[in-house]
Amino acid sequence: MESLDNLLSEALATPQQVALVQHAVACSPYLGRLLVKDKVLLKDLLETHARPYDAVRMQRFLSTQVISDEPSLKKALRQLRQRVMASTILRDLSGLADLQEVMQTTSKLAECAIKTAIDFLNTWQVNIYGQPVDAEGYPQELIVIGMGKLGGGELNVSSDIDLIFAYETTGETAGEKSVSNQEFFTRLGKKLIIALDDVTEDGFVFRVDMRLRPYGSEGALVSDLDALESYYQINGREWERYAWIKGRAVTGPEANIHALLRPFVFRKYLDYNAFASMRDLKSQIQRDVLQKGMQDNIKLGRGGIREIEFIAQVFQLIRGGREPELQIRPTISVLNLLKDKKLLEDSTVDSLIEAYVFLRNLEHRLMYVEDQQTQELPKHEEAQARIALAMGFADWPAFLQVLNQHRNLVQQHFDATFSEDAQVELPTETAIWRGTVSAEAAQTQLKARGFADAPHALQLLQGMRSSQRYQQLPEQSRQRLDKLMPMVLAQSIKTALPDTALLRTMNLLETICRRASYLALLAEYPHSLELLVRLCAASPWLAQYLAAHPILLDELLDVRTLYAAPDFSAIKQSLINQMQALAGDTEAQMDAMRHFKNSYVMRFAAQDINNELQLETLSDYLSALADVILQVSLDTIWQSLKFRHRDIPQFAVIGYGKLGGKELGYTSDLDIIFLYDDEHPEAGDIYARFAQRINSWFNSMTNAGQLYETDLQLRPDGNSGLLVSTVDAFRDYQHNKAWTWEHQALTRARFVAGESRIGTEFETVRREVMMQVRDTGNLKKDVLKMREKMREANKAKPGEFDVKHSPGGIIDVEFIVQYLLLNYAGKYPQLTDNIGNIALLKSLATLGVIETQLANAVADAYRQYRRIIHQTKLQGQDAKVPQTEVAIHQQAVLQLWQHVF
Repeated sequence: MESLDNLLSEALATPQQVALVQHAVACSPYLGRLLVKDKVLLKDLLETHARPYDAVRMQRFLSTQVISDEPSLKKALRQLRQRVMASTILRDLSGLADLQEVMQTTSKLAECAIKTAIDFLNTWQVNIYGQPVDAEGYPQELIVIGMGKLGGGELNVSSDIDLIFAYETTGETAGEKSVSNQEFFTRLGKKLIIALDDVTEDGFVFRVDMRLRPYGSEGALVSDLDALESYYQINGREWERYAWIKGRAVTGPEANIHALLRPFVFRKYLDYNAFASMRDLKSQIQRDVLQKGMQDNIKLGRGGIREIEFIAQVFQLIRGGREPELQIRPTISVLNLLKDKKLLEDSTVDSLIEAYVFLRNLEHRLMYVEDQQTQELPKHEEAQARIALAMGFADWPAFLQVLNQHRNLVQQHFDATFSEDAQVELPTETAIWRGTVSAEAAQTQLKARGFADAPHALQLLQGMRSSQRYQQLPEQSRQRLDKLMPMVLAQSIKTALPDTALLRTMNLLETICRRASYLALLAEYPHSLELLVRLCAASPWLAQYLAAHPILLDELLDVRTLYAAPDFSAIKQSLINQMQALAGDTEAQMDAMRHFKNSYVMRFAAQDINNELQLETLSDYLSALADVILQVSLDTIWQSLKFRHRDIPQFAVIGYGKLGGKELGYTSDLDIIFLYDDEHPEAGDIYARFAQRINSWFNSMTNAGQLYETDLQLRPDGNSGLLVSTVDAFRDYQHNKAWTWEHQALTRARFVAGESRIGTEFETVRREVMMQVRDTGNLKKDVLKMREKMREANKAKPGEFDVKHSPGGIIDVEFIVQYLLLNYAGKYPQLTDNIGNIALLKSLATLGVIETQLANAVADAYRQYRRIIHQTKLQGQDAKVPQTEVAIHQQAVLQLWQHVF
């Protein structure tokens, strides 16, 4: 220390600088040796320690070095590392740098060293062998892929760097002493490793670990991209998916590497197999930890850094293929995103990030001591005191108390994420499923548990277990199904109709069982299976919906989001973000939008079946969801059009029917028309092509199904008319050419998406048309004629009441209201408000157009009819009931019909 004190004195260090350096050296003997050895380094440190050692300074230092051969290259890189390390250690231990700066500075050092070494080594090697080129003569370069913490920009100060070497395609060098590209890049890769890894009198730059490459230590040092892709497609293992989450090209074409490996790392579906894979990987690590006595290893031991990384990365593996925003690398960024997405509790993420920062800071301070790659807590008192000092604690016990608090919390969160739920013992159900009891005993047990047709239930179970589909499942999937089926049986018993619940749930499981990830999801989250059985029992339509879209099983995991009231502004922004993330990939955008819609329909249906939604509220939700999807679809499609002539289209979508009246059901189609108001000479053609794209976007059947079925027949002149109309043409048509039934439809139309100015113009036209003075006799004649035509086409059987079409049914209510609006809106302008049939009936009564008592009775009938239509849809049935069931409601509607017509 005396020599260092003398050096500080010679360097005219201020008292504050002396204190900073002495504290840092007390925590890092390695730093002390560096400074004593190199006066220039000490002087530079004192002058520049107030600012981070960024990439610009690194390049500036290297530019002052004379690099003419490999020894001089090694020396320059090692001296650069010494300067960066000295600055980083001093700034970190003095509180001038946070963890983020330390990790980024070290990562930038690695990138700078790699790129600089390759630049020189490649130039020297090209001088000997010529430039590597592909078959067409295009130059090739060595692609260096940073894995692990280098890939994530989170490198440790004394870490090794995990690298994989590649190049784009086979070929040979264009020189007199020509060699294959494979040989050229293998030689270059070896020289790069030596340049970074060799220990000289100046130390090393980074230890290089190449064991993550295909086939590990036995594999070729360098692979072309075709070989790389083939390996991961055929031989890639689960732990390699985990490793590649952070992989990125440090040199070479990053986009090519990402496109190549993305399908391997991030599956198209929700991959709940990741839980078991990561659990197995952690078990292997834990066995090594125990065998080697590494319980005090803050990286690999319980509650260590690796467990935090596993928590973050398992969600990336599961969901990254479906949610591209999760394909990011830094651990803290991933954790914050999981919090934003409500995949982890806020408090969980906060405590994990706090622990991560504490543990990574501790890891660096362990490495600062002697510039060694270690994560082991010291055993001797002197070393313990040094670490406590470096961490800002008075003594080792005080430090250890806080460390253990963090590790205990991390362990708890890890176990909560990865531990398998305790298997509820179901010996009877298991015996019935596995067939280890006689058929007679099984039937007796099933009957005792509430099955109305025990023989049939047993037949279903036996049939599934002996089926080819079950027998041909992979072993792990069979084991999961064997675990799930007794639970299905037990949950079915808890429903009102066990036979129905069992049948529907089994049908669904048979449909999805070949997708191992869905079985993994239900096995990992038994409470989701319980909810699934309840939903299947409640509605065959919902059971079929889930079977058609099994990705929606993911919605059952968190009842907080499943039953949460929707925030449609947030929903819209979320969909916009998804579309922007997938910009340029129309197929992916279409699939993503369908998954988005289906997930919200699933949430609303679950709330509906759980009796948490009034029917009117459900219709409002479904209509608002359609509005959001229409608006975001318009924006997304327009931005993709090469023939668009302006940034914002002067174009609007008008909703009719159930969409216009905000009465959408689960399977309703969208009655829409398209309007525009644009003076551009080619506007008609442009917007017609735009409308065709919109129609195709909604109606096309992709892997994710159909978005909505659209009906464009209500546009001017129907199917024979133009696909799009100007506002002026629409106004002229409605005033001079439209049929009465088109004016009826107009009473419940509304602007739903596009340019709001055009929506306002449409609303003006709608009110003008509704307030026209009409001949009451002719109006009545036209309405009755249309109604009679519809009745002729939809006659119910004797004693049966078709809720939609029978006399006194829901269409009669709609026709009554529409007739009254068209007849009286000129006198009472408030009747032009699109407020729904029930509210309009009350308004008509308030205005004295109809009797209040009768209006209320018909409103009750309308509400009940909608409930019947809704419930029969959930049960997969037509909206037909015995006439006696709705006699009072039918009588009320017929009475008002008689009064009006």
